[in-house]
Amino acid sequence: MALVESNLFGLGILAPDCSLLNVSTGKQNNLNDLRGDNGTVILFICNHCPFVLHVNEGIVELANDYQRKGINFIAISSNDVDNYPQDGPEQMKAVAQKLAYPFPYLYDETQEVAKAYNAACTPDFYVFDPELRAVYHGQLDDSRPGNGKPVTGDDMRIAFEALLSFTENKALQKPSIGCSIKWK
Repeated sequence: MALVESNLFGLGILAPDCSLLNVSTGKQNNLNDLRGDNGTVILFICNHCPFVLHVNEGIVELANDYQRKGINFIAISSNDVDNYPQDGPEQMKAVAQKLAYPFPYLYDETQEVAKAYNAACTPDFYVFDPELRAVYHGQLDDSRPGNGKPVTGDDMRIAFEALLSFTENKALQKPSIGCSIKWK
């Protein structure tokens, strides 16, 4: 398993719009319909990456904590399903149900959305303010498979609290680390 760091995505950049298949409902969802009143998180994940598997429960907990505060989460899988069939829409739906994802899990079949966000790895986290301007891009926390550190979501929680208190996030934004997006 090769480690890949997230690419740069500058703060203040407007979130690229998207309309993708929600694997749980079978309907198209667009960014404006799913955005939160107080912020929006776009997270690139997949079903098979050990880094995503390691943090999945923490992501669900974080979403449950902050969606009620008006920060919506949108998960996207952009992997090539021809070579990684476990990341296909039916399998995504099963994972979303099994883990009780409290957010939509969208399928980026063409990989155009991942390219628009300059996404590189799974997991990869982007936090946007109510106007959909980037205020955080980086890791969930310092936990990685096998390093013994608990999954806390601390880096994201700092970003969320700054967003909710209308203050600048002055904390160091460390890149996310995980498996590469599986490009076609």
